[in-house]
Amino acid sequence: MPQGPSMCHCGQCRKQSGGVWSSAYVPESDLQIIGPVNWFASSDTAKRGSCPRCGSFLFWKANDENTISFALGAIDGPTGLTLDKHIFVSDKGDYYDIADGVPQKD
Repeated sequence: MPQGPSMCHCGQCRKQSGGVWSSAYVPESDLQIIGPVNWFASSDTAKRGSCPRCGSFLFWKANDENTISFALGAIDGPTGLTLDKHIFVSDKGDYYDIADGVPQKD
């Protein structure tokens, strides 16, 4: 079962997604990826995975964790999840407000 549904407002996620990036995570061993993924070392501590055909940003993986985050927007149909938190809100764009009452973390 996916955990930690969140919306990331960090500069990298905003630039890659064009807004905010919604994701949840699962143990890496529980995620089956069908098809190719382009992995990019976005920092010394993590990598990001995208579709080589359309360029969609689909995955985020910390180098020292056994979990992988996946884009909620890439799921077909309802997810059955409820947002837990907003993260990196100190980096959010100045063109929107977060007003949904969900906890926010700098």
